[in-house]
Amino acid sequence: MKGEQIPHKMLSEDPFSTWMGIEILECEIGRCKVGMKVRGDMLNSMGKAHGGISYTLADTAFGFIANTHGKYAVSIETSINHIEALNEGDYLVAESVIEKVNNKLGFNIIEVKRGDELIALFKGVVYRTQKDWEE
Repeated sequence: MKGEQIPHKMLSEDPFSTWMGIEILECEIGRCKVGMKVRGDMLNSMGKAHGGISYTLADTAFGFIANTHGKYAVSIETSINHIEALNEGDYLVAESVIEKVNNKLGFNIIEVKRGDELIALFKGVVYRTQKDWEE
């Protein structure tokens, strides 16, 4: 299976990301841009988007990017810095700005933006298995 096809397969088999409304905007090997709109049922008790919303979007982008190299890759460590609060109706985009891959590990930094405004920074490390993605 070609690397840029893998995220589409992953999304089609991911009910949680589908429920979130995540869509693939662009995808190629080592790069994937995803987006979603914040809905009312994603807000916390303060009327702002729950922190898990931007985290989930970034984590989904991270998983897609890591797997575009054709091998199953699984997350082993992640973290996020929340920079700005999010509101209902905000459209968010997550994209990797740094990727470093070696035989067993992959490292990514993902920016989450609302328009041109940086709202979160996500860092992730994946373990790259030797299992190939198949059609």
